Amino acid sequence: MAGELMRGVLPGGADTGRRGALPGGPDTAGTRPGTEAQPAGTPKAVGIVWALLALNTLGSAGAKTVVTLPRSLIQMATMGALVSAFALALALNLRLRIRPSAFVFLLTLLLVPSVISSANLEVGYGALFRCGRLALFVGTLWLLSRWWDGSVTFVRHHIRMYFVVLVSVAAGLVVAPGTAMPEYYGGRLVGALWPLTPPQIGQYAAVIIGLTVLLVLGRQTTGASAALIIVPSAVLLALTHTRTATLGLLIGLVLAIGSLVLTSAAARRFFAWTVVIAAVAAVAFSSAMQSWYLRGQSQENLSDLTGRAKVWDALLAAPRTTGEKVFGMGLSDKSFGGLPIDNSWLAAYHEQGLIGVTIVAAFMIVLAGVALLRPPSLPRACAIFLISYCAISSYTEAGLGDASPYLLHLALAASLLAAPAAATHLPTAATHLPTPAVPRRRIPRWARR
Repeated sequence: MAGELMRGVLPGGADTGRRGALPGGPDTAGTRPGTEAQPAGTPKAVGIVWALLALNTLGSAGAKTVVTLPRSLIQMATMGALVSAFALALALNLRLRIRPSAFVFLLTLLLVPSVISSANLEVGYGALFRCGRLALFVGTLWLLSRWWDGSVTFVRHHIRMYFVVLVSVAAGLVVAPGTAMPEYYGGRLVGALWPLTPPQIGQYAAVIIGLTVLLVLGRQTTGASAALIIVPSAVLLALTHTRTATLGLLIGLVLAIGSLVLTSAAARRFFAWTVVIAAVAAVAFSSAMQSWYLRGQSQENLSDLTGRAKVWDALLAAPRTTGEKVFGMGLSDKSFGGLPIDNSWLAAYHEQGLIGVTIVAAFMIVLAGVALLRPPSLPRACAIFLISYCAISSYTEAGLGDASPYLLHLALAASLLAAPAAATHLPTAATHLPTPAVPRRRIPRWARR
């Protein structure tokens, strides 16, 4: 029974034909014909490539696990996943057919300041290794762009992969609750089987919750299938006490559902009920929500963004040469003075300079502009959610300038905003073919009389 419920969201369409999957239904939220199901020409192995990319972005540093995993072993697994993803994508696309993508093109340009700054070796040989990792990541996206057609195919791959990650987090919580909620993280949920931090878990949970809600509104899955994803993910999100992920989820859903309000009755009903429930919850549970939000911190610590502001001030005040201001210091582990930067814009400035910040801002603006120009549809709503979530998270999380889950979220948004490829349709029985002209028979003049 559980497997049947999961098929509606995870494997990509086995259960989508039961409810509202007809292209011309009254509640399709303005979806374009042909965007409801997986394209016929998309190999199933593409989902494996996407999962390997997500595995590479999980990282190798985090909380203590039940079984101590050497960091070198984790790095071998994540880097091996990226190499495997590139090799498999190349095998699937031997003719190197790619689709034009401004997002991936700008990511390719981002390699220029990354290589120039990393070549100085100011942060060690690891900078060149990270440049190679970014190059493989971007190259794999170019190979996958062949199958970007504005459908929700990659959304299902995205949900499937990160739901598996959350299942491993839940398993660690059951096996070793003390390790999964350690005191050195303030009792927040971490990965006990794989070293994942609370912000990482909160990010994955928030993203798949938002995407699954939008699939329900677009009649792409059943309510039971969606509940199987949303409910446990929401519980894990609450246990992480991640404010940025929660705020990004709420604002992203408001913007995404708002883009569907004029074309979807389901979106209007969901929006209205959400406003009512949120108002009641704010009144009835205001003290509990405030306690959860503060996480036992003082107002001074909260205003200082848990020490982030001090790191940011020190980073901006550090002396730099003109070359370091323009090209940066080279790709690093997103830290300054041994402390995490936790800001995508400052991390890009530190590593790739003003050129890197400009390129990051460019692809964010391009994605947002294309999303605003697209007609209302489910893929557009999913893209708006992902773009807005990444924009909000960029203030307290780093990753927009390097291979990371945030770049994978934005790549998913780019695939959703891609125009459908022109398909050649073979004549069918229902196709109206032109009738050949029948020559008029000449009638003799005497017959006319």
